[in-house]
Amino acid sequence: MSDALIFSLIYLGALVLFGATGFHVALVIFVIAVTSVLFFFSPSMIEPMAELTWSTMNNYVFIAMPLFILLGEIMLRSGVTERMYQALSVWMVRVPGRLLHSNIAACSLFAASTGSSVATAATIGTVALPALNARGYDRRLALGSLAAGGTLGILIPPSVNMIIYGVMTDTSIGRLFIAGVVPGLLLAGSFMLIIGASAVVRPHVAPFRQADVLPLRQRLTALPAIIPPLLVVLGVIGSIYAGLATPTEAAAVGVMVALLLAARYRRLSAEMMHQAFRSTIRTTGMVMLIIVAAFLMNFVIALLGIPQTIAEWVRSLGLTSIEVLWMLLFIYLVLGCFLEGFSMMITTIPIVAPLVFSLGVDLVWFGVFIVLVTELALITPPVGINLYVVQGIRTDGGSIADVIMGAIPFVITIFLFTIVMIYFPQIALWLPSQMMGR
Repeated sequence: MSDALIFSLIYLGALVLFGATGFHVALVIFVIAVTSVLFFFSPSMIEPMAELTWSTMNNYVFIAMPLFILLGEIMLRSGVTERMYQALSVWMVRVPGRLLHSNIAACSLFAASTGSSVATAATIGTVALPALNARGYDRRLALGSLAAGGTLGILIPPSVNMIIYGVMTDTSIGRLFIAGVVPGLLLAGSFMLIIGASAVVRPHVAPFRQADVLPLRQRLTALPAIIPPLLVVLGVIGSIYAGLATPTEAAAVGVMVALLLAARYRRLSAEMMHQAFRSTIRTTGMVMLIIVAAFLMNFVIALLGIPQTIAEWVRSLGLTSIEVLWMLLFIYLVLGCFLEGFSMMITTIPIVAPLVFSLGVDLVWFGVFIVLVTELALITPPVGINLYVVQGIRTDGGSIADVIMGAIPFVITIFLFTIVMIYFPQIALWLPSQMMGR
């Protein structure tokens, strides 16, 4: 086994070890990168690493990231989400699963407005849990549906994770956004099928209340509340598809639409914007710290020729691209138990993306694959961040075991859906080929 391959295994092992013991992943990556340069090369290589840090932080495309985060913060505080959830709820009361379907539908719409899984789970959960508890819904299934629904935030465009993947692999962000639409909608539909089947087999998980059934006129009156999130989606995705804006400019368009909505609902104030900006700065700072560290590690990995070494090793095993994807799926499943999803994604892309590209795998499709396995990590114990987000907004004082047990059916669903994607890549590639050409 070559030095490059040994280093790769040590690198991944260190990430798992220090990640499991609570060290910040950015610090771990930075220390490994600098130590490796000093050990394998010379102190003179520190200067190009400093230049890389500066150029990474000044990348124009990354401006879209804080803008999309700000968009989610404004949507959260403007009252749009609460109105949207209530509008969806009045149409779901007769469907098996009832308000649990509203969780998934609301998460899908909110995800299409913000691109953040944590924000989606926290926002919809805060609105939904009081109503679900008051109606006697099964605690575990309700919590699990919110944790799983939140994962749609990084698949249904716009997606912060896809922006970062696109920059790191030099892949069209517009194509990545479009490629996430069909898989995102199909996965949301799969979640709803799980909920509906559970409610048919065990009706008590989503009890029916005649008082929740509203006249048709009142239900129609509630529908306009769904329009604002759709306006944001059209403003962002529509401007990219029409060629009127880059992803960064489209994010700015989304923020402007969100500000207009906040003003429309009389929620736009200096205090609200102060809270939104503070939260955006905090989240952006955390993410950018990991990104810079990851780019430094990418620099070291390239110098050592690790992607080429691993590609040659895999080819020597005689594995097909399908077999390699199966192998990666199980590797990510294990890593997701120890690493937070975003950290897992950003630290492994420099190694695995060149490998799958050398095997003829489309990098746009692989971006969707990476997002799916990241979704798995978001709800895989013990460090699935969405599990803790949903647990954190509970008011009944229950154990996190309820959230974990409730999320298990959805973990299985994402895993099976990813397998289907491996054998039917056109699920992700058909729409971008139709809308943007090959």
